[in-house]
Amino acid sequence: MASKTILLRFESRDGQFRLTVSPSDQFTSLLPPILDKLPKNVDSTTITLSNRPHDGEERLISQLKGVTIERVGLRHGDKLFVKYSYHEPLNGHTVAPKATSSNRLNGLPILPTEDIPIDPLPQTSPTLIKNPWEVVQQSPLDDRLDNLDGKIPRPKDQKMCRHGPKGMCDYCMPLEPYSPEYLAERKIKHLSFHSYLRKINSSTNKPELKSSYMPPLGEPYYRVRRDCPSGHPPWPEGICTKCQPSAITLQPQPFRMVDHVEFSSPQLINSLLDFWRKSGSQRMGFLYGRYEEYTEVPLGIKAVVEAIYEPPQVDEADGITLRDWENEKDVDEVARLCGLRKVGVIFTDLIDAGAGDGTVICKRHIDSYFLSSLEIAFSARLQAQHPKPTKWSDTGRFGSNFVTCVLSGDEDGGIAVSAFQASNSAVEMIRADIVEPSADPSVMLVRSEEEDDGSTSRTRYIPEVFYRRINEYGASVQENAKPSFPVEYLLVTLTYGIPTESKPVFNTSTFPIENREVIGESQEFRTVAKQLGVGGNSPEKGVRSASDFHLLCFLHGLGILSQDEETLLCRVATTHDLADGFHLLNTPGWATLLAILQESGERPPKRPFPFSHDHSSRIYHPSSNPNANPGSDAEQLAKRFKGASLG
Repeated sequence: MASKTILLRFESRDGQFRLTVSPSDQFTSLLPPILDKLPKNVDSTTITLSNRPHDGEERLISQLKGVTIERVGLRHGDKLFVKYSYHEPLNGHTVAPKATSSNRLNGLPILPTEDIPIDPLPQTSPTLIKNPWEVVQQSPLDDRLDNLDGKIPRPKDQKMCRHGPKGMCDYCMPLEPYSPEYLAERKIKHLSFHSYLRKINSSTNKPELKSSYMPPLGEPYYRVRRDCPSGHPPWPEGICTKCQPSAITLQPQPFRMVDHVEFSSPQLINSLLDFWRKSGSQRMGFLYGRYEEYTEVPLGIKAVVEAIYEPPQVDEADGITLRDWENEKDVDEVARLCGLRKVGVIFTDLIDAGAGDGTVICKRHIDSYFLSSLEIAFSARLQAQHPKPTKWSDTGRFGSNFVTCVLSGDEDGGIAVSAFQASNSAVEMIRADIVEPSADPSVMLVRSEEEDDGSTSRTRYIPEVFYRRINEYGASVQENAKPSFPVEYLLVTLTYGIPTESKPVFNTSTFPIENREVIGESQEFRTVAKQLGVGGNSPEKGVRSASDFHLLCFLHGLGILSQDEETLLCRVATTHDLADGFHLLNTPGWATLLAILQESGERPPKRPFPFSHDHSSRIYHPSSNPNANPGSDAEQLAKRFKGASLG
């Protein structure tokens, strides 16, 4: 006959829970159900049981093998106290189990063989780090800005100041970097990240109170917490006020992670525009550069772009479809050797006005939109893949420095650059699958908890979403965001510029850009030989011509140079040091490369184009590039690719 079951109560630092057990059960059999009630990062080997919260008899569960519950005299309703330790965090983060989402942004199911463009969502909520300032490794730029005073000096007011030259009063004392008066005077719309950090830290931590320090930053979290300590089954079987997300009230983000985007040379933008001029299709590329201090804004940060890499893509007149980028890690490695990193993305959205003077149609303005809902979702996914590590956040990360730039028409018919970032709330709402793009580019849709077949979603919880706006009477009112809301609440605008005196890292831009075979531009051995001056009398000139990011990526893909030789080549390309250049000329890998280029010879002539002239000229528009030669090889090759693509 089976023994009667009893109820035992357990209390831990993360909450209370109950278990129904049999008196004949051993204590070691309680370990799995206890672990299910505790956070995922608990070390199971450190779990102890005690009959008192303090100064009680503590025993490890692993040491109670063979001991039954009735043997120690436990009865129905008795309480035990559970103590344990956590796993040590790895670089500020714990390893969480992977999970996949069953829906993409457009509501269609994701097949098992498809790639998810954002990192899989963890089953547990973000792990809080006890002392993030001791564990998290920030960038050197953030460390330098943390050590700056940040005060804005003011000269002595000749009318109001009554003190001597070494005195100070309210009219001339330095201002804080988040001073509203200074920002309004300089027409700075958003606080810089470090100015915002100083502002909230002054209200969160007050040294005069001598209280314990608390990290002032915290990332928004709009998902159901899977490690709820209340003891109920995990969502969707159960939910309570502790694990469900609170209502979301959207407001314009008062700060921005990056304040300015600077292109080191106007040739970078012209090279991207050349594709649109020759094909009439849009184009996208990833920005590689570095982050520097931006002195025009208090404690500001700017992204300096040194190169644009164009990944494999299918370009059309009204959009872009990205293909698998197989050599992404190789390009990132070349950028790392050059002291660069991926800092953002840029794409074109241009329509010729048809006037014949090079003007384009202005699509993005204050009465339409600046960044569409689909583009905001795309930017948010990229920002989620490039988080910013910071020691001022309780999770070790906060926001992202990844930027998004758009080449589109302005109100004067010219081509202008606009720079944006998705807000932190937008990134988390995309992560939580709360919103999806709309056919109307100026609004974002709030998703429903129901699937396409009418059943309730088991992977998506939609909290209440509100936003505040100024109504027709000038009053601030709160509106329900369902079914849609303006996209302005999800983006932050940045400034853009090109330095007056351009000093780019790469001083050569004549090598063909990758993945442009559709317009007759390809990277081949003969173009490499021409770029490096193979067969000429000045080998050092060829070394100087290697200062081209696209050429460096092509040479990396050949695999001829060793790792040390490639490191030396990237150093020569960025520092232009003649001593390192002559050292590179004497390396065996460089000699092997020159020998291969000399033996490769010229490419054999192409066969005649089999399609008719009228059929191909319908696709290729030489009028968009008045400098092109109608009989050039590039045009004929472009016609061949265009004609073949019609199949």
